[in-house]
Amino acid sequence: MHSEILLYDGFDELDAVGPYEVFETTGAFGADCSARLVTLDARETVTASHGLRVGTDGTFNPDSSDADVLLVPGGGWSDPSEPGAGMEAENGEIPDTIAAYAQRGGVVAGVCTGGMLLAHAGVLDGRPAVTHATALDDLREMNVDIQDTRFVDDGDVLTAGGVTSGLDLALHLVERECGLKIADQVAAEIEYERQTEPARN
Repeated sequence: MHSEILLYDGFDELDAVGPYEVFETTGAFGADCSARLVTLDARETVTASHGLRVGTDGTFNPDSSDADVLLVPGGGWSDPSEPGAGMEAENGEIPDTIAAYAQRGGVVAGVCTGGMLLAHAGVLDGRPAVTHATALDDLREMNVDIQDTRFVDDGDVLTAGGVTSGLDLALHLVERECGLKIADQVAAEIEYERQTEPARN
């Protein structure tokens, strides 16, 4: 499973770095699993919501990507005048990219308010999903079946609630694609107690 994690200015650090560590640790245990940190525009670094500057591995093109999963972190939803998911939703480039990748049959995953970017892409229409508690009212207005759970697996679309739930989503993807044994090994390695029951359609 090759995952590409799409970064933008104002993304929440743990939304992206938590799943990245899960996927890379899975690969270190011998599974076919890896991750890259990508952007839409060519750049060396991205500044996250708490000021962390993160290096990038390349750019993401939905028409040529060989990724199995596109994971979109959240961050900064409430004020679209500041860098973050709210600004990216209004800009439209990331939602358009998500829609194009999903139309090609790729699996998309949104962590925290990254789920709002999936909603703006149209991939959550009529489907079960969750996002950060502060954005649930906005998500309810977008023809989405809100779930009271840490993460939702709806096959080719997955969403996670608040920040740490991205770890549960990532470990669930590892279990789904690489098996329960290695998912449990990774959880033990990072000393994280998994929440293992997603909402399913």
